[in-house]
Amino acid sequence: MELELLNEQGQAASKYDAPETVFGRAYNEDLIHQIVVAYQANARQGTRAQKDREQVKHSTKKPFKQKGTGRARAGMTSSPLWRGGGRIFPNMPDENFTQKINKKMYRAGMASIFSQLVREGRLAVVDSLKVDSPKTKALAAKFKAMNLESVLVIAEEVDENLYLASRNLANVLVVEPRYADPLSLVHYKKVLVTKGAVDKLKEMFA
Repeated sequence: MELELLNEQGQAASKYDAPETVFGRAYNEDLIHQIVVAYQANARQGTRAQKDREQVKHSTKKPFKQKGTGRARAGMTSSPLWRGGGRIFPNMPDENFTQKINKKMYRAGMASIFSQLVREGRLAVVDSLKVDSPKTKALAAKFKAMNLESVLVIAEEVDENLYLASRNLANVLVVEPRYADPLSLVHYKKVLVTKGAVDKLKEMFA
């Protein structure tokens, strides 16, 4: 599988041989959807809390007599049928939203995403990506010269200079191969992979 190898100006200078098992897989929309949804669900936290009929502050006194009023019988005002009453199935902070994805499915789904990015022309390879100082301005100028606005960079190793220079750029994310996630791959318009990172991706997803 041949991928575009970009130069400093963001132009395709040559081709780079990449493993077919990672960048040449068939498109599996259902599997990609499943791993993206699972990734979002596993990042979700239980921050909602509602009260059931035991926790709401209401008197246990019968609100009116059982018969003769023409109304439906009621035992207490904390009933879920009443306004201000407790919820039947309340959301709790310890609610678990995680979804399990098998390793084989995850590897196949990630490879399918990489392959589709190649077919759409959204993935390219660079020799390396380094900056001499932790200056955001220098890295922003480099991406501007390459005509890149929204980019995910998968580098073999993210040093301190590169991390500090990229963290304040709104539409730029620089990660190592082990931190590449399906949601970021789908979200960013362009994905740059260094040569060293291609080998690591082969070990992880081939």
